[in-house]
Amino acid sequence: MGLLAQLWLPIVLSAVLVFFASSLLHMVLKFWHMPDCKGFANEDEVGAAMRKGNATAGMYMIPYCKPEAMKDPAMQEKFKLGPVGILLLRQPGMMNMGSFLGQWFAFCLLVSFLCALLAVHVLAAGADHHRVFHVIGLAAFLGYAMGNVPNAIWWGHPWVSTIKHMIDGLIYAILTGLAFCWLWPAA
Repeated sequence: MGLLAQLWLPIVLSAVLVFFASSLLHMVLKFWHMPDCKGFANEDEVGAAMRKGNATAGMYMIPYCKPEAMKDPAMQEKFKLGPVGILLLRQPGMMNMGSFLGQWFAFCLLVSFLCALLAVHVLAAGADHHRVFHVIGLAAFLGYAMGNVPNAIWWGHPWVSTIKHMIDGLIYAILTGLAFCWLWPAA
């Protein structure tokens, strides 16, 4: 536990670095993630239809069916006609960016803490900086980049968007690895 206690500064610094890097990627470099989402050409009509159906916050599938209904010819026709997809709805109201950013920073701290937790099991104080960078960077890459892949596989998130998020994750992993490398305790 002694080494882990010494890693509080790289944990916090790496979370801060990732937080600011993600802010740059999402808010300043608008060309990078802005094209990931699209709007409906008939947004008002789609919104009215969802309100009419009393759609609440949650995840919806269209067409919706249970596995046993997949062989039903009527259900197969719905899939052929389309649209086929997943729709995520939030509670109505203005988006609370403060809450989202707070949760994102907490996630950044969690990833950095888990990287540190892994590192204390495989590295010692005074470890070679290349090894520190590789262990921490790989762990951070797994935490930041790989979680989006199942969404592309199972939920239809566009692969282009998923790959961009993986590139973001690589940047975050490099920053995390560098922070730990720089502040790794001496022997």
